Amino acid sequence: MTEKVKESGHREQDVALSHTEEKDVRDNQSLNSVSLYAIVHREGLEELQRPMMSLWWSGVAAGIGISISILAEGILHHLFANSPNQFVIENLGYTVGFVLVIIGRLQLFTENTLSVILPLLSKPSFNMGFCIARLWLIVFSANMFGTFLAAFFSFSLQSVPPELVEGMTAISEHYAKLSPSDAFSYGITSGFIIAAIVWMKPSVKHSQILMIVIFTYLIAIGNFTHVIAGSTELFLLALQNKISVLETLSLIGATLLGNIVGGTGLFALLAYGQVVREIEK
Repeated sequence: MTEKVKESGHREQDVALSHTEEKDVRDNQSLNSVSLYAIVHREGLEELQRPMMSLWWSGVAAGIGISISILAEGILHHLFANSPNQFVIENLGYTVGFVLVIIGRLQLFTENTLSVILPLLSKPSFNMGFCIARLWLIVFSANMFGTFLAAFFSFSLQSVPPELVEGMTAISEHYAKLSPSDAFSYGITSGFIIAAIVWMKPSVKHSQILMIVIFTYLIAIGNFTHVIAGSTELFLLALQNKISVLETLSLIGATLLGNIVGGTGLFALLAYGQVVREIEK
């Protein structure tokens, strides 16, 4: 009886493993919260150190790339026009642009609401805050320029067949019906989801595409608002005089604030809060 008590009082020893087996265990072991934090933190620092023109052109490419989501939705809307499951099917197209941009490591503003904030939370300083503001301004402006170009080429220059533009316009009209307060509220959820994708990426090396598809499909089917993908929809409607410039800017601004609150105000603070005591040791 005494021996059993002694045994229960000791920690169970690890199983003796060979070098190869140890490597297999490390390769298949899940990353803990501190490891995830360290990876995303390092990525944020790397982004803050990139040259301005690199950020700009990567941001423009991301704006054009994310617009593929709206094109894919428009194509599926057109192809499944008579299907009772049209809404469910067409929203699968929304995931395409996100896969392109995130896997391609292009500069998407809503990804930066988490990665570049972690260095600021760990070591707050005026200089760090200035660097983040600089990156946000460059990337957001570049994303907007890219999405406007995509909308302009699709409609004004007719680089997309008219029937597909009609499909893109049809799936965009739901956004124009939102009030700025709704766009803000729905943007919080979307910002949180995108930040969650950034946080989870290091843990799902071999299934990143599936993870991105699942979570961005959730944004689409839930009618949540994403400022970059949504700006393509709004610019497309504005070019057709279906909404005014003021309405376009107000919805973009409201969604932008919502995405920042969801990605920075909620997820980044929660992600930092769960590891702060451990990284201070």
